[in-house]
Amino acid sequence: MSMSKVMVKKVDQFRSEVREWIIANCPDEMRDGDTSLEGICWGGSLWEFTSAAQSLWLQRCVDIGWTVPTWPKEFGGAGLTDDQGKVVEEEMLALGARLPLYNMGIVMLGPVLLKYGTQAQKLTHLPKIASGVVRWCQGYSEPNAGSDLASLSTKCEDIGESWLVNGQKTWTSSADKADWIFALVRTDSSGSKHQGISFLLLPVDSAGTTVRPIELISGKSKFCEVFFEDVSVPKNYGDDNPSMVGNVGEGWEVATYLLKFERGGLAGLREKDVDLIGLATEEFGLDANGRLDSSVFRSDLVEFLIEDMAFRAAGESLEKEKYAGGNNAVKSSVLKYAGTKIIQREFELRMDLEGANALELKDVKNDWGELSQKWLYSRAYTIFGGTSEIQLNILAKRILELPSK
Repeated sequence: MSMSKVMVKKVDQFRSEVREWIIANCPDEMRDGDTSLEGICWGGSLWEFTSAAQSLWLQRCVDIGWTVPTWPKEFGGAGLTDDQGKVVEEEMLALGARLPLYNMGIVMLGPVLLKYGTQAQKLTHLPKIASGVVRWCQGYSEPNAGSDLASLSTKCEDIGESWLVNGQKTWTSSADKADWIFALVRTDSSGSKHQGISFLLLPVDSAGTTVRPIELISGKSKFCEVFFEDVSVPKNYGDDNPSMVGNVGEGWEVATYLLKFERGGLAGLREKDVDLIGLATEEFGLDANGRLDSSVFRSDLVEFLIEDMAFRAAGESLEKEKYAGGNNAVKSSVLKYAGTKIIQREFELRMDLEGANALELKDVKNDWGELSQKWLYSRAYTIFGGTSEIQLNILAKRILELPSK
């Protein structure tokens, strides 16, 4: 038997084992095909499980390291290869199993610590992320430093054994539900704006820290403002466990490394697949030729489906590159730009189908109806995580190599 056939056999055997384990251990309630972020456990000390099944599914995956299957076992993972991790992901999706855990610690901070963290930092933070014990939020954007992130001004002074932090972060997702925050702070203002930035880890409940939710036009929001007023952060949380990740003043490298994971993840902000063709057929019916009996909506729908298919194919290609160890930083900007536009278009089509019914209020508390709320919230997708304009600038400079002026 050739080596290639042996490898295929091993992969097929592993896939079969993964499938059998999921079938045996994933509660039926957690196998409803809901891939939306709303159906996932986010973890943290403030998390309230939606059901006993959600708690059980998380614990079973934690026990075998499948919340972060490719992380080393000592950090709470399963120590799987990238190819094996891909198989676990594919089989969960194929069986309709919900992700057992998802948060910024897993998709953003975890990769950063694995690359830049000390051994003590990894042992302190990664197992708590993998088990869902601690939830992290991201302190990047500021009132005057959003898309131009390097203009941040949150000040971090050296006061001996501690750092003294003063400033403000905004659009901080789920800061009111997080336990810790990883924040970009300015430790030196003497050089260029990309210099003197550091990557700091601190508890959200640190004395002097205030979190205020921001309400959006949808009536609800996961965004918050975070204020730091003379917040004292220890330089070290223990031996070889500094509160800074990477060298002091060299946080821009760490920050930009993280962004490729953020933007790649934001591209996949899709809720459970919606049968737009079925909904449209129900609404308009079919003409004598078996086509959707609305030429306008039919044209809009076909255009959307083609773009969506191309986006999904590009996403699969990027995933393959990621598991092969490729550098996908710039390509993640392609997906972020295209994916968020497609999400907005999908909600627009759904609103068109629902008509006036889509604007119904959900209950007597004057909450927005579910669809209209999501439609309104989708306007933020092309802003957070780097605006669409910023993504286009990145593509123009890094892929097309166009001049700045």
